[in-house]
Amino acid sequence: MLEHGGRLREAAAHYNIPLENWLDLSTGINPEAWPVPALPPSVWHRLPENHDGLEAAAATYYGNTNLLPVAGSQAAIQWLPTLLPRGVVACISPIYAEHPQAWQHAGHKIRFLQNALLPRALAAATPYVLLCNPNNPTADRHPHDVALDAARQLKKRGGWLIVDEAFIDATPEDSLTPLAGSEEAPNLIVFRSIGKFFGLAGIRVGFLFAAPELLGRMSEAMGPWTISGPSREAAKLALQDTAWQDASRPRLLAAGERLHQMLAPLGEVKSTALFATLTSHHASELHEALARQGILTRRFDQQPLLRFGLPCSEGQWQRLGKALVEWKPA
Repeated sequence: MLEHGGRLREAAAHYNIPLENWLDLSTGINPEAWPVPALPPSVWHRLPENHDGLEAAAATYYGNTNLLPVAGSQAAIQWLPTLLPRGVVACISPIYAEHPQAWQHAGHKIRFLQNALLPRALAAATPYVLLCNPNNPTADRHPHDVALDAARQLKKRGGWLIVDEAFIDATPEDSLTPLAGSEEAPNLIVFRSIGKFFGLAGIRVGFLFAAPELLGRMSEAMGPWTISGPSREAAKLALQDTAWQDASRPRLLAAGERLHQMLAPLGEVKSTALFATLTSHHASELHEALARQGILTRRFDQQPLLRFGLPCSEGQWQRLGKALVEWKPA
């Protein structure tokens, strides 16, 4: 089992600090989540059914009907490699580690391309190119036109472009999702997540966008009732709430910039609207120092990276800022 952010109970036990005293910045989840209302009793009593409005709401929000609701994008990440012919995957890394692990477990070979641009990935001449956009954990971005051109070039040689857009909701104009599985880009596969932008990680709802034939095979492989009725209902309502979405995007973009500026004195920083990643040889040392004060960040053992999610309140911002200003590397 790979390690992820959000392991707050483990940290509380390790540092002997009560749960309620922690500032958890270890995930890139919107700290001001969409407010889930009371749900109809029927969603608790009946088996979940497709086409209950969730697919239509998702098609409108994402701009594409070629979709399959899944139990968090993680479910599709694990299943997708089993449905495609075995081959070599050019993986732009560092990357969300569940992606390469799933491909390797399914018998594919991974060619890791460290901090590569898309043209280099295409030059690898592999049948698959895999990337996150924005990247998790580095926050690097691949321009929309460059990514779309990559899909077209891969199509010419029978290849596939697989893109995880879990952190793109704040800038939907950068998204490739509307083209996934379309006549223009039938070889484009995109993962999307409800958990990050909407702040609903516990809902376990995501979507796979791809060609209808592949979606059909994915649905058959996963079987029925992959998402609970309450989760389907809450996700549908969140996707339909355009007023909340429109208010959240500028707020998150401003918060992401504030976090970027707060970390900038400590080293190289790249950021999205939901997290900022610091590159520093002191990353592990800073992670430990903050944890001893009850501030949990996400450390990456293979790279000198430290990822920070957004504080929720002004008090939390002040607490983080004070800890960073007072910290001195050994």
